Amino acid sequence: MNAQLMIQPSSFIDAGIQIKLVRGLFLFKFSEDLQERLESLNEKQRELQLSPNEAVELTGILELDRIFTLLNAKIIADSA
Repeated sequence: MNAQLMIQPSSFIDAGIQIKLVRGLFLFKFSEDLQERLESLNEKQRELQLSPNEAVELTGILELDRIFTLLNAKIIADSA
């Protein structure tokens, strides 16, 4: 296991998280602003133009994305 610096995923809760109704289930989603930020940081990473602070931010957002994926998968599985 290697250690990585990241912004705490919980820091995005106030402005970056939504719960949306999708096919009859309430799922965790990124706000439009947070989704756009993720796409922007991913693009900068592909272009090798990501600053160290942006890399830390991207790592935090990606961790939150992994958490949402797991939570949403559990919600979907439990609904079946």
